[in-house]
Amino acid sequence: NRYVAVITNLEPKKLRGIESQGMILAADDGKNVALLTPEKEIKLGAKVR
Repeated sequence: NRYVAVITNLEPKKLRGIESQGMILAADDGKNVALLTPEKEIKLGAKVR
């Protein structure tokens, strides 16, 4: 029950033996990782700027 920012339509690549066609956007500080999520509900397919 959560939205995350995803880049789609990438050239397919195998990662650890599984084909990937997208990328989840995240940030890290060397110790912690945080998924980039919208602060309010937004239409699917909205552009990240």
